[in-house]
Amino acid sequence: MRSVAPRTPSIKPSGKRYYPTPALEKGLDILELFASTPEGMTVSEVARRLNRTMSEIFRMLLCLEQRGYLAQSGAKDRYHLTLRLFRMGQEHPPTKRMVVEAMPIMHRVAYETRQSCHLGVLDGGHVVIIAQVDSPESTGFYVKVGSKVDLMHASTGHVILAHQDEDARERAIQEWAIETKKKKPADLGDHLDKIRQRGYERRASYEVTGVVNISFPVLNSQGNAVAGLTVPYVKRIEDTIGVQEIVNALRLASREISVAIGAVLESEPVQQEPKHRTAKAKK
Repeated sequence: MRSVAPRTPSIKPSGKRYYPTPALEKGLDILELFASTPEGMTVSEVARRLNRTMSEIFRMLLCLEQRGYLAQSGAKDRYHLTLRLFRMGQEHPPTKRMVVEAMPIMHRVAYETRQSCHLGVLDGGHVVIIAQVDSPESTGFYVKVGSKVDLMHASTGHVILAHQDEDARERAIQEWAIETKKKKPADLGDHLDKIRQRGYERRASYEVTGVVNISFPVLNSQGNAVAGLTVPYVKRIEDTIGVQEIVNALRLASREISVAIGAVLESEPVQQEPKHRTAKAKK
């Protein structure tokens, strides 16, 4: 076995008593390395980058894979980060704070639009609904809290993906592909570009006929989407509130929730739906 000099920890507490914890530091070094390498790495690449032996890196990677922090590629030759760290962040009090901040705003949206609305976040290859408010009307459609929807069948998921940085987006798509054993839709990139340009998603439900999902992103302080706010719009015969009013209400609500959790947003003029769509909706 070749002789390898111990790797100096990348960060040491300044001005505080320091107790070395080699195994923990090694694991954190690996996670930090993968976080900066979205294309993934082989065992030998990790060992070389961290100046460690192949055997010790293999044991660490195996442990991190078993705990769900890393996953292997389809060819079993490379490792990459999963979204477990992201999900842990979602379980942290800031997520609970987001729900607390969002609920009164969501109640207002439901009252103004006469439709239900829900808040969803990414969880592996799915979107999980973490908050929901019913329509004040006696009829309507809603998605219950705790529901899980395939990421590729969820407008909420698409609007989140469209408003994340490239690395986070690709990790989410890769985890979806691993979980579902499916290939990424060929038109997904173009679809997400259109959502990003428009600022929100509006399309017929992937799973329920007659429902049009309108979704806006909820952004964090870095400007990346951490959630999606959605109204599953159902047109009633006597409705006087149309798609444009719902779009306006959701645009305002998503911005208010984003600001409440730390986003800094520039003022944005209210955009109108294309006239031919509005006219068609009124027929």
